[in-house]
Amino acid sequence: MEVILREHVDHLGERGQIVKVADGYARNYLLPRKLALPATEGNKRHVERERKIVEAREAEQKGQADAIAARLALVDITVARRVGETDQLYGSVTAADIAEYLKDKGFEIDRRKLILPEPIKAIGDHPVPLKLHREVTVPLVVHVVKEGGEQTPTA
Repeated sequence: MEVILREHVDHLGERGQIVKVADGYARNYLLPRKLALPATEGNKRHVERERKIVEAREAEQKGQADAIAARLALVDITVARRVGETDQLYGSVTAADIAEYLKDKGFEIDRRKLILPEPIKAIGDHPVPLKLHREVTVPLVVHVVKEGGEQTPTA
């Protein structure tokens, strides 16, 4: 059976592709979950109209993400934390802390878009990528300094 994919399906294809699948797979999995449509002429025209709308929306979202990325590139993120005698942090700097800092600077950023595999637990400069869009990633640098100490990051 030939179907038109409405969403990306792993190991099968991308949105808008026409693929040939087993009848049972289409009937029992793809069609009930609205992941695909039967490949008829009417559905092909419908999917083509949908694709144009989605492409226009994607281009607009990418443009907005690029504009935010340009503004974020100018932001200097400095986080002050208490440290012990051996310059070991009490606690850590998390994605939520960075998102809160950016919110104070006027950026509404979801903390889940910050690619921080584990919290920052040391003083210094730490690169933290921010994925604003599928194609737009901003490299941020978080400066972690001693609380009450010098506030200028070392270069």
